[in-house]
Amino acid sequence: MNKLLTFLIALLLGSTSWAAATITIVNGDPPGVGFNDPTLVTPVGGNSGITLGAQRLNAFQAAASKWGETLTSTVPIRVLATWDALPCTDTAAVLGSAGALEVFSDFPGAPQPNAWYGKAETNKLIGFDADPDTPDIRARFNVNLGQPGCFTGSPFYLGLDNQHGPYTDLVTVLLHEFAHGLGFQTYTDDQSGELLAGIPSIWDYFLLDTSTGKVWKDMTDAERAASAIKSGKLVWNGVLVTAAAQSVLQRGTPILTVLTPPEVAGVYQVGTAGFGPPLSSPGLTGEVMPVVDTPPDLGLACAPLSPLNLLAVKGKIALVDRGVCTFVVKIRNVQDAGAIGAIVVDNVAGAPPPGLGGSDPSIVIPAVRITQEDGQVLKQALAKRTRTHSGMFANLGVNLGVRAGADPLGRMLMYAPRPNQPGSSVSHYDTSATPNLLMEPAINADLTHEVKPPFDLTYPLLRDIGW
Repeated sequence: MNKLLTFLIALLLGSTSWAAATITIVNGDPPGVGFNDPTLVTPVGGNSGITLGAQRLNAFQAAASKWGETLTSTVPIRVLATWDALPCTDTAAVLGSAGALEVFSDFPGAPQPNAWYGKAETNKLIGFDADPDTPDIRARFNVNLGQPGCFTGSPFYLGLDNQHGPYTDLVTVLLHEFAHGLGFQTYTDDQSGELLAGIPSIWDYFLLDTSTGKVWKDMTDAERAASAIKSGKLVWNGVLVTAAAQSVLQRGTPILTVLTPPEVAGVYQVGTAGFGPPLSSPGLTGEVMPVVDTPPDLGLACAPLSPLNLLAVKGKIALVDRGVCTFVVKIRNVQDAGAIGAIVVDNVAGAPPPGLGGSDPSIVIPAVRITQEDGQVLKQALAKRTRTHSGMFANLGVNLGVRAGADPLGRMLMYAPRPNQPGSSVSHYDTSATPNLLMEPAINADLTHEVKPPFDLTYPLLRDIGW
């Protein structure tokens, strides 16, 4: 039996038992800090603790209770937890992190040979604690959240009722991080593609690159590193998640579909606009024409279009470059020129394309953003079109045959942004999922405290890997 081992010493704080599993919280904090903070507080949202430390513990136990009633294991699951000073500013913060302290492979009865499993799952599968001296999960949470310089004035909400208002709900964050510790992660380096000790994670058996048809376990290091930044092409190939997604995800995915010319025909990812009409089905079909003007504009549409450009885009979908002015200014200018829709090409590399921010009730045409890379492909095809006199036609719409957050075959899209985001890439669901899911890379304000269908898809993935 192979294992990766880290020894840590901690104090046992408390445990709670349920019919399905037992979750034990192990306190690694020094006196007066974290769980041991004696600061007096008022009970809030069903959390009856009267000290800050007690309320933090109650929130941990609420999250442990949810996972305890969801999972099945005869072996207690131990979470070593501390409150630490994690990276934080007033605009960006690490809320917390968690992961398996040990991983094991090729243990007796392992469902998949040659695959790493986290310690908590290994214990479940073998029926005893593979290393009683070491906790199963290591969890750290930001002790400074809400203090000056760290989301000043916006601490964790410690209530248990999810009525967090403008604050970050601690129970939701805990449910997310505990899931990582339970196995919602790969132990493969998603930047270099290097396997841990030459062995793939059980995760890598289900991570499929649809552009190559390979799962991660069968790739080279270089292929895995390249796959980790293929937004829209990296999917989860587990049957339980795929089946459950049909009842959890919303029907309809916003897309740009290029119909002609054939060399660039296909589906392109888009970021939708916060203004103008939402994309619909069957959507808007029209000819695509670029905004190409004399300096200082050069396709930016930051000023009213020239007579030549006005004639070019009238009745067409205008292709516009990002930069210099706001999105609403660009879209209003092409709308005033008679365009029926707009595509904004990003001016920096990266994927997936973000949405278009802004507000202008006078805008009545649909608009989307595409990546810089996709924009270059379309521009080159448009340049060729002027020589061959063949038009480019496209549809801006919602594909009702594809669930929001899944590929056309119903498989969940995994988070694979370009450039890579260490700590977030690959080990989360894609941000295109609608409704928002617990295991997206950011904690969204509308999340529930649920981890199973019909509300969420965290537990089906854990079941796919053997829970």
